[in-house]
Amino acid sequence: MPASASKKLIKNAFIVNEDKIFKGDVLINGEIIQKISDSPIVREAYPDENIEVIDADGLYLIPGVIDDQVHFRDPGLTYKGDLYTESKAAVAGGITSFMEMPNTIPNTLTQELLEEKYKAASEKSLVNYSFYMGASNDNIEEVVKTDPKNVCGIKVFMGSSTGNMLVDDDKALEEIFSKAPTLIAVHCEDEATIRRNNTAYFEKYGEDAPPEIHPLIRSSEACFLSSSKAVSLARKHKTRLHILHLSTEAEMSLFDNSQPIAEKPITAEVCIHHLWFTDEDYAEKGNFIKWNPSIKKASDRDVLMQNLLDGKIDVVATDHAPHTLEEKSKPYFQSPSGGPMVQHALIAMLELHHQEKISLKKVVEKMCHHPADLFKVENRGYIREGYFADLVLIDMHSPWKVEKENLLYKCGWSPMEGETFSSQVKKTFVNGHLAFSGGKINEEIKGKRLTFNR
Repeated sequence: MPASASKKLIKNAFIVNEDKIFKGDVLINGEIIQKISDSPIVREAYPDENIEVIDADGLYLIPGVIDDQVHFRDPGLTYKGDLYTESKAAVAGGITSFMEMPNTIPNTLTQELLEEKYKAASEKSLVNYSFYMGASNDNIEEVVKTDPKNVCGIKVFMGSSTGNMLVDDDKALEEIFSKAPTLIAVHCEDEATIRRNNTAYFEKYGEDAPPEIHPLIRSSEACFLSSSKAVSLARKHKTRLHILHLSTEAEMSLFDNSQPIAEKPITAEVCIHHLWFTDEDYAEKGNFIKWNPSIKKASDRDVLMQNLLDGKIDVVATDHAPHTLEEKSKPYFQSPSGGPMVQHALIAMLELHHQEKISLKKVVEKMCHHPADLFKVENRGYIREGYFADLVLIDMHSPWKVEKENLLYKCGWSPMEGETFSSQVKKTFVNGHLAFSGGKINEEIKGKRLTFNR
């Protein structure tokens, strides 16, 4: 893409923002939104300035999506994905900011390793970024050094997953929850339950185990036991807690919707795959929808959606976690959990809107506004004057099919292959720069480190 003018005028868009949809114009000055108007901003009002005019007639303009849970596999696992390739897929999917997990190699368990990831992102990432500090059974001295103003949070694996960062020592958990200087985000699955189930099903099936047993091994009981423990610890120590990738109806009893998002001490997330697939899809998709926590029953999926609408669940994320096609094609017990999702997350949620399961305003609230509110991200997540111009233009009626040829993930596959979506991301702006347009990536654009109002 050629270099563009320092000012850009997006005209005639349907602007979706702060529970409203209205036709209007947005003027971008450098990295910042300068003016928003529901009446035309006339180009001639700026006679001496170089302004690029973008006619968005018929398109919808939303804030850039903030994804609070990704695994970009960099460093140490870059054959699966890396900061460049996965941020490229993200920007094509309308995601302009991400928060990445610490189960890379080496695990992000020291402040020095954390800062190394930030430096790498400044050189590679096409979108804005933050990285979680990892917690272990014995690194509390490093955890307490975490700066709340420039680190999104602390990640605690209360159930094992890719990367072997399980925190299973009760004394360590008490220390982490009582001393953490900022938000704790948790993966909740009870390890003892999973190990017991795993042994039983391996004895029954051996290496011929079908993927359909995944929600029986990583069961609803395992999720609830761990989530309820995390909530109990948070209430005891008055910890700011965020529970990731909820997957069960039972867990909904742990949350409430009686407070505004910015005031909630305990918040909750759901991921796209838990709103899209059910256990009936294992027969067709197999290991390609093997995630931790597992995809469960249709009744769980439906309750998750209802609680997303009702406000017990606060945000939608991806848990983007690529593995190679070879790895995912192995027998069930050898195949790792996780899959790529950033390129298709927003589009999938818009498809649920087309299916009349969620409003367009609610999609923007859960993917843009609420992640910004929940993490107290500075000047992002909304279309507001003075905020960074992280923006996405969408054609809501432009059908396309997900095929290998249009995938941008380094792993080269997607659980969404074969799906036809009704909407397309047409343009993505990152800090005012046009980073994606007409299917092409501007690889010269680099994202910024997220900062937080804490």
